[in-house]
Amino acid sequence: MILVTLGTQDKAFPRLLEAIEKQLENGTITDEVIVQAGCTAFTSKKMKLFDLIPMEQFDQLLSQCDLLITHGGVGTIMAGLRLGKTIIAAPRLAQYHEHHNDHQTEIVSSFEKQGYLLALHDFDRLDEVLKQAETFVCKPLVSNTSNMIALLEDWIEKHA
Repeated sequence: MILVTLGTQDKAFPRLLEAIEKQLENGTITDEVIVQAGCTAFTSKKMKLFDLIPMEQFDQLLSQCDLLITHGGVGTIMAGLRLGKTIIAAPRLAQYHEHHNDHQTEIVSSFEKQGYLLALHDFDRLDEVLKQAETFVCKPLVSNTSNMIALLEDWIEKHA
């Protein structure tokens, strides 16, 4: 099962769902797709969509998924990494009115460079990134305070 999360942002993110729908229609994606769509209004006969779901249900879906496709929010990325999930992260962009700025691009690129996830910057390449995800092994997340602080300090140093 593929879990798609668009977060709780008050701005829509239909580009990602349109790209996934295209891959469902052409047969690249054959797995069940469950979407936490937030405020993104989208209709699909091929995906099961929820606006927002209780955290317990979200955690259950996250633990059961084989692939997590998410926006570039740190919370969802970290939750997936803690469970060792293969993650494709697609940053929301200000130019499409998906966010106020492009900080998610920097976040996703930073996690990708460190081997934690696959980044999807060009939605026309989703089929290629899905193919990569089949064999991608993410770097294990060592979750402790000092490592997290070092990760954040490194990111701040490179982007400040």
